[in-house]
Amino acid sequence: MSEKQTAGTDAAPLIEVTREGHVAIVTLNNPRRRNAMSRQMRQMLRDTMHRLMVDDAESRAIVLAGAGEHFCAGADISEMTQRTILQSREILAESCVVVREMLAGPKPVVAAVEGVAFGAGLSLAVATDYVVAASNARFCAAFLRVGLIPDTGILWTLPKRIGMARAKEMLSLATEIDGNKAGSIHLANQVVEPGAARAKAIDVARGLADLPPLGVALLKEALTNAATTMDGALRAEIDYQPILRRSKDHQAASKAFFEHTVPVFTGE
Repeated sequence: MSEKQTAGTDAAPLIEVTREGHVAIVTLNNPRRRNAMSRQMRQMLRDTMHRLMVDDAESRAIVLAGAGEHFCAGADISEMTQRTILQSREILAESCVVVREMLAGPKPVVAAVEGVAFGAGLSLAVATDYVVAASNARFCAAFLRVGLIPDTGILWTLPKRIGMARAKEMLSLATEIDGNKAGSIHLANQVVEPGAARAKAIDVARGLADLPPLGVALLKEALTNAATTMDGALRAEIDYQPILRRSKDHQAASKAFFEHTVPVFTGE
């Protein structure tokens, strides 16, 4: 099943959502421009992520992919010179909403990276919970190449993923790396053969969708917002664990453990 969000009646779909069971696959759909993000695409991605995270009870995990041969070449540079400072601030705020939804939203997000993930495309990839990359994929924080500082959350997400020293190197030197290198520095969680990233990402997302939804949601919340200090991490345990101990999912898992069966989780 698929659902398409378009920029207008005659426009090509910029965001496409398809489904495989409890997995929603969100595709950036502007392959002629290597899925570069216009403001319209960014707004649609923001609205789509919010709907899937908050309003869609059927989806338990999300895959983020690009149409065609590439993940995302970054922001659409052709739009940038036409903006005032205030307009740029509004657009950056929209990007921040997307990042917050993926980082702290209740459902896990898996990136399927083929081809390029440059600039804001790299930012989107590292804001997900799990990155599957093709071995010949190319990653680059190309912001300084066009005279800009890195944005779309990557100043925070990249150091947490690969460490500050490597993040400084990638962000300041605009170092380009392939999928194999991305795997070796833990930017990518899994590296696959070219053309296989989407299928593997869906497979990973299926596994995540089978986990207890409430537990996944509180774990993401804790890792993103609470566990930034020792006291915060300990407080998250005290606040969240009693909730989960009272959940039907925990009771189902306990029952299945003693009965040697496989639990079915409902998110209750």
